[in-house]
Amino acid sequence: MRPFVEDALSEASGFSPAEREAVYHVIMTRRDVRSQFLPDPLPDDVVARLLTAAHHAPSVGFMQPWNFILVKSESVRARVRDAFAKANEEAALMFDGERRQAYRSLKLEGIVEAPLGICVTCDPTRGGSVVLGRTHNPRMDSYSTVCAIQNLWLAARAEGVGIGWVSIFREGDLKTILGIPEHIEVVAWLCAGFVDRLYDEPELSVKGWRQRLPLEELVFHDGWGRNDP
Repeated sequence: MRPFVEDALSEASGFSPAEREAVYHVIMTRRDVRSQFLPDPLPDDVVARLLTAAHHAPSVGFMQPWNFILVKSESVRARVRDAFAKANEEAALMFDGERRQAYRSLKLEGIVEAPLGICVTCDPTRGGSVVLGRTHNPRMDSYSTVCAIQNLWLAARAEGVGIGWVSIFREGDLKTILGIPEHIEVVAWLCAGFVDRLYDEPELSVKGWRQRLPLEELVFHDGWGRNDP
């Protein structure tokens, strides 16, 4: 364990108005990209910056449980696409009537169109059997990994890189394709590539699947269901 450095603190302050606006602009214009990928490969330095952003995410007990499997192989991505297609048909059958028809009309992945796939995993053993902050909520390692994904996603938006999170898989299929050990959790398959256009609003909103809920309906004060501050 590294010794504690007492003077490791530095002054904290808010960002300048321009910097603050850039942060919020990235957040508000981030999109889940499915069909706007360009075929151009991502430069190594861009990928390195995205992974560095992800690696600087907060993590419970500073366990940093994530790994990133970079997949450029067309044949591997084709196998992943086939695994998605099987699970996607299973998912379609879970909806009824017009909802099933609407589901099948949606483009839900860009696995072979995007030049890079990133499989993000979580290793629950990385911090040992007892992890600071995870003693009473064992899912905190997965939540930490999701923070890393969000960091990567926002950095990608700033770089002009589109990211699409594909979640419709049987985890065992991805583990088989990528040789992932049994104890490792697959958290996300991300499609990554440059884009020249993005939807002004989330695609599922534009296509009528769901609309954004009003924030005021989701904020409670001093207890569940209490809307008055």
